[in-house]
Formats: sequence, C-alpha cells, structure tokens
Amino acid sequence: MNIKLGALLVAGALALTACGSGSSSSSDTTTINVNGFSILEQANQAVFKDFQKTDAGKDVEFKTSYGASGDQSRGVESGNKADVVHYSLETDVTRLVKDGIVAEDWNTGPTKGVLTSSVVVLTVRKGNPLNITGWDDLIKPGVKIITPNPGSSGSARWNILAAWAHIAGNGGTDAQAKAFVTKLLDNTIALPGSGREATTAFTSGSGDVLISYENEAILAKASGADVDYVIPSDTLKIENTGAVTKTAPQAAKDFLAFQTSAEGQKAYAQSGFRPVIDGVDVGEVKGANDPSDPFPTPEKLFTIADPIFGGWSVAADKFFGDGTEGKPLGIITAIQQATGKGVDDQ
Repeated sequence: MNIKLGALLVAGALALTACGSGSSSSSDTTTINVNGFSILEQANQAVFKDFQKTDAGKDVEFKTSYGASGDQSRGVESGNKADVVHYSLETDVTRLVKDGIVAEDWNTGPTKGVLTSSVVVLTVRKGNPLNITGWDDLIKPGVKIITPNPGSSGSARWNILAAWAHIAGNGGTDAQAKAFVTKLLDNTIALPGSGREATTAFTSGSGDVLISYENEAILAKASGADVDYVIPSDTLKIENTGAVTKTAPQAAKDFLAFQTSAEGQKAYAQSGFRPVIDGVDVGEVKGANDPSDPFPTPEKLFTIADPIFGGWSVAADKFFGDGTEGKPLGIITAIQQATGKGVDDQ
C-alpha cells in the first residue's frame, strides 16, 4: 500500500475504535451500530465526530463494521447487529426489507433513501503516462485495469454499468455493449473483493488504471498517493442508500437524519462524496482535481433509472443474476464466466 494512504487508514481505524467499541462508558450512553460498505470507513470518521457535537449526538458512541456491500448486507440478513445500514446498492437495503429487518417505507424521505453520491472515474498513475482520457482507452492492447468484483462489491457494479452505458447509452446495441465490456474484462488483471481493496491494490503499484468512485480517487490523492484521476465525458451517477433497522434506537434515527443534513453532507463532501441535497457549501476539497470546484458536471451523466437499466429492481437480475430460482444468468455474470474473470472470487 502507498505508505501515506496506509498510515491514514490505520489512523482512521484507531480513531473509530476509540470512538466506540460497543461498550457504554455510562448508563446514559447509546451505542449506534453502523454497518456499511468499505469506502465509507474514512469518510464516516468526520461525520461521526460532527454528529457527536450536536445535542442529539452528545451521548452517542459508534460501533462499526465495513466490507464489500453485498457481503455486509448478507451478514445483517444472517444476524449481524446493525442499527444503521449504508450500502453501495439499493438492492442491499431492499434485501433487508424483504427479511423484515428494515421498514418498507425506508426510501420515502426527501432524498429517497440516498445518503451519499459519487460518479465513476478512471484513476491513473501520476501524470497520466498512458494518456487515458475516457472509456475507449481502457480496451487498448496492454492496458492493465483493476476494478472490484461485481460478485461481491457494489462499487464494481456501478463501474461495470458505467462502461456498459458508454456504449448502450450512446446509441450502441446490447451486442456492442457486451463486446466492449468483454474487452474491458480481458484487460482486467485483478478484481479485488471490495472498492477499498481495489484502491489498495492500485496504490500499491498494480495496474495502469483503476475504475473507481470519484471519492476514492480524491481520498487517495489527498493521502499522498501518486495518482491522478479522469472524469470521463460520459459516466454513471452513483447513489448509495441507507436506512435504520426496525429495532434501532432513536439516536440512530437522529444520526440518519444528520447524514442528509447540510452539515452532514458537507462532512461527506470533504471526503470526496457529492452532496445529495442542494445548497451545501462544500468549501475546498483536498485531493480533488480542482479543490475550489471539486465536483464538475460531466458532459453526459447516466443514472440507474435510465431506460438502458430500468432501475436496480430490473438491473440487478438483468446484469448480475446468478441463474438461480429459474432466472437466466445475468449479462455481466455470463461475461465473467466466459472470460474467467473473478468467477472464483465470488
């Protein structure tokens, strides 16, 4: 791992341990169990501290669990403790709705359950030696790509669908989009289990290009990693969703509301996430290409609700289905099996 990035992440883990180990320091202290996808770990430190400065958060401690989004959701489904869940994909929350762990109206608020947002970017070596400018450069011979595994990582699914949209959203056929994604996976040398693991592999020296969340690229740069990042002219908007569980204490509900407040969104923005509400004064963002204008609008920004995807309720099975319950194999899953990329890691 890049030494500076590694030091930052270790320091963050120590800070979180000190912030809340799950044991109450007094009978008046409430512990909130936060279960989230891996990329949140660093950003949440500042959000936790800011919440603890409020009246609602002054007697609150946090206990955290982070990992690949799908794995985290399945863990809560199997009985892992959680008061607040915050995942890369909507489907990782709706899994818990089906099990009765999260209420059916979890996404009826002002942000429709979206807590953080980003866009898919291409992280490159410092100075961009291969002159990567967009998606078409990724399928050139010899380009070595790293992206997490769609079988476990929500980040990976956004990444792959952004590549799909580059073709299908610009007038291409499904067959052409399949061919493009196949070439991209052919150039992929590693599919780590989570978005954070993929960043670690890249900052440690593997690969030429990392497909990632914009906020991960910003964090890597801010931490001193020798990387730059490119926002493609067309990319996909990432919307990370979350909710409280039915058994969550009032403090967890207060924290969920804080996450989508102007103060909470500013804290997330300082870690590279794009605000999910209007009117947030994000200030300068260290590590952004332009710290004073950290979140430029891409020329074309696709969303998961676009007709080429149909929302996660359609896209999850269409692209990533595992072929069980009589359903056909998902398009991306089938490509992974055909290329042999990442299948053994799922």
